[in-house]
Amino acid sequence: MATGFISMFSSILVTLILFCLASSTLFRGVGGTIGVNYGTVANNLPPPAEVAHFLLESTVINRVRLFDANPDILKAFAHTGIAVTVTVPNDQIPRLTKLNFAQQWVEDNIQPHTPATNIVRILVGNEVISTANKLLIGNLVPAMQTLHTALVAASLDRRIQVSTPHSLGILSNSSPPSTGKFRQGYDTHVLKPLLSFLRATNSPFMVNPYPFFGCSPETLDYALFRPNAGVFDEITELLYTNMLDAQLDAVFSAMKFLGFDDLEIVIAETGWPSMGDSAQVGVDAKSAAEYNGNLMRHVTSGAGTPLMRNRTFETYIFALFNENLKPGPTCERNFGLFRPDMTPVYDVGILRPTARSSIPNYPKSPSPTNSAPRSSKGKKWCVPKMEADDDALQRNIDYVCGLGLEYCGPIQEDGACFLPNTVRAHAAFAMNAYYQSSEKKDYDCDFEQTGAITNIDPTTAKKPPVCQTEAILVRETPDHIRMKGAQYALTLILLINLNGFLRAINRPHSVIPAPNFLLLLKNY
Repeated sequence: MATGFISMFSSILVTLILFCLASSTLFRGVGGTIGVNYGTVANNLPPPAEVAHFLLESTVINRVRLFDANPDILKAFAHTGIAVTVTVPNDQIPRLTKLNFAQQWVEDNIQPHTPATNIVRILVGNEVISTANKLLIGNLVPAMQTLHTALVAASLDRRIQVSTPHSLGILSNSSPPSTGKFRQGYDTHVLKPLLSFLRATNSPFMVNPYPFFGCSPETLDYALFRPNAGVFDEITELLYTNMLDAQLDAVFSAMKFLGFDDLEIVIAETGWPSMGDSAQVGVDAKSAAEYNGNLMRHVTSGAGTPLMRNRTFETYIFALFNENLKPGPTCERNFGLFRPDMTPVYDVGILRPTARSSIPNYPKSPSPTNSAPRSSKGKKWCVPKMEADDDALQRNIDYVCGLGLEYCGPIQEDGACFLPNTVRAHAAFAMNAYYQSSEKKDYDCDFEQTGAITNIDPTTAKKPPVCQTEAILVRETPDHIRMKGAQYALTLILLINLNGFLRAINRPHSVIPAPNFLLLLKNY
């Protein structure tokens, strides 16, 4: 009997662990791994409280990175659940190596706001190694270690990570990606200790890749995720079809060379300007919408990169707003997704359906040839192109379902549109559900050139049906989704505990089959 109760206790322990894992998925809200950089180098931005409310109610963004620890902004994000990353400015790094200063900084800038504000990470400086300032570089890792010690003393180390973002200037070689290495001198004296600290504290390595700054007229398609011939790495015999993957894999190769290929990589900044000087390549709203839209789909698809398969990447788009006081060329002031009045510069799919208005018609990718009727009369549907393969369509499903809205319930196993159980049929439903929930702009059916608009009702066509999306679609709020998640998680707990209880009383013939937990997470 003692063995039986030990078994039951183990079952309950496993259940609690699984429930914690489920909660992180079920209650994280929409937006998944997509965040924004909230810069404030402007004199015309809305009050922080309005910004926080806008992000919470009108967008699917649930992560924000700040370039300081502005108390007004931190207070504004209280009780929103949005994950906030704050930054210690570069000039404070030398002082942060002193424990008294680090503890006072935490007391002044973090403790007044947590846990009401969901502060999840503190960044020590920004692109410190690229400054070539020996004082800052030499103190970077000690400052991170001391700040972590201060968080431990405040019992915040389990809640808040410490890291620092890097430009790609830390690499001495990046082409081909498999030969990526950190700059000599910094590799063993700075980056190796830094990587050791990140591993010990379970924190990510953060980089700021910008294909925009690395592209030319010849590589514009490669930078924007457009169809292109790609770049072949002869060492690994892997083909790269976009510049971001190549940049990330070069960083990964450099980490692997030092023995740290197990660390998570977070994209702390990346983006594309919507306006610039005439000499700059691809600087317009269409290209910006294309890059950021394709970026979001790519990093959340689970495809990963050629060297990092089956991964998603926590990604922060630069930037939330156009910032009119930033120095430098015109493009520096025009990286924003939104104008100061919070109207979108272009649409990349981060607005909730109810908030989509005043969006310029910039396609996310090049307009498909002969893919959509020109007539605006009558109904229109979004369907997969005949030549689209299952891998591409599965990425579309993952992207749409990853928005966490109402799109994918009917194509789950117990849903009204689960049959026919094929990737193409499920993609047809998901793509059309997304399209119908928008303002039916053509670019909402592009899906990296795998979608086409038709005025022929697919529910009556011979092709896999769209399953009457308009009739089945139910407008679920995030609260409904969280309630569903809680119900299923609690059901799971009861089933597993009942199973353990029956084992404990020596009735193995009555054991209930364990529920498919992975399927539960997939469906909810």
